[in-house]
Amino acid sequence: MTDYYYCLTHHRVEPYEGCRSEERLGPYPTKDEASHALEKAQQRNEEWENDPRWNDDDEDDEDDDDEDEGWGPFKH
Repeated sequence: MTDYYYCLTHHRVEPYEGCRSEERLGPYPTKDEASHALEKAQQRNEEWENDPRWNDDDEDDEDDDDEDEGWGPFKH
């Protein structure tokens, strides 16, 4: 089974014997899936940015710069 990668340097799909891992996304099972790697990465980024499990922003905390709040080993 051949895996395919999307090269971020050359903007093309390539097999395992391509550029270094730091320069590409994958592996993908097909050339077609690898060709949509940037779209898939963008979609995942948007999902993660909007995931309530990772988005713990609280409206009450936006303007609160009180250094005494929070947890720490030397807090009273």
